[in-house]
Amino acid sequence: MLNALQIFSGRAHPRLAKEVCEVLGVAVGRSEVIKFTNDNSFVRINESVREADVFVIQPSCYPVNDGLMELLIMIDALKRASIKRITAVVPYFPYSRSDKKDQPRISITARLVADLLEVAGVERIISLDLHAPQIQGFFSIPVDHLTAVPMLASYFVDKKLDNMVVVAPDAGRAKMARQFAKRLHCPMAIIDKRRLGNEEQVVMENVIGDVGGKNCLLVDDEISSGSSLVSAANTLEKFKALDIYAAVTHPILSGMAPQRIASSPLKELVVTNSVPVPEEKRNAKIKVLSVAPLIGEAIRCIHNGVSISTVFEKE
Repeated sequence: MLNALQIFSGRAHPRLAKEVCEVLGVAVGRSEVIKFTNDNSFVRINESVREADVFVIQPSCYPVNDGLMELLIMIDALKRASIKRITAVVPYFPYSRSDKKDQPRISITARLVADLLEVAGVERIISLDLHAPQIQGFFSIPVDHLTAVPMLASYFVDKKLDNMVVVAPDAGRAKMARQFAKRLHCPMAIIDKRRLGNEEQVVMENVIGDVGGKNCLLVDDEISSGSSLVSAANTLEKFKALDIYAAVTHPILSGMAPQRIASSPLKELVVTNSVPVPEEKRNAKIKVLSVAPLIGEAIRCIHNGVSISTVFEKE
């Protein structure tokens, strides 16, 4: 007999947790998360979880450090309540961009977060389109690395756009672009990008590949300030591209990003709800697709002991 499946959520993205629970046909676990006047976080589990198979859904979003501490404290509370197994579901992984020591005297913070999660007692991780796949190697526990590429690509397949080319905004996203191009049965191109230090400013001057007179689909794992994506769209426009679209997994959309998107050459930006996208960050150009079915099916596979790779084939 399977242990009971129970889903809990911190305060980072309760709507996604609710959608995942609807996919699985279970209720969100009852818990209480508050902050005391001394700024200390407090978590209490308000139902029995003894011998349960527990999944905690908590992506990294503003305020990032509060969300991370909530996740760690909730994991500790659940472990002390005699659960059978605990899996952290972090669609957008905390500090995922700090994955290497590329400057003197800096932290590899993604590795630190991995250590914190393991010490807290997590036995498995589910994440989505990690900024750097090698983050999986920071863990000594299983990491199920899901991808939103099939879902995002399917959206553009249904649009039936002619004369398409998939464009990587830099060399680092070439593999992702190749996956899109294979699903859309079209060629790909790469923009030559240089970032100026730690600033959000980028320089894009050349395109490797033919984009002139073609409909272009920019792909990336994350959009933060929007500067890089808009610069890429401007570059494609300069090289005589036709309609320019973008598909991005994690819509951080910080600061003036929505306004930059609205006034850019982009015709449409398609993102997922891996992190919350509040109404004030949405506009007519931004389309949000739900990853709840993807995450829900992954949880179902893990709970039932079924291989995820047979369901989510990665190319």
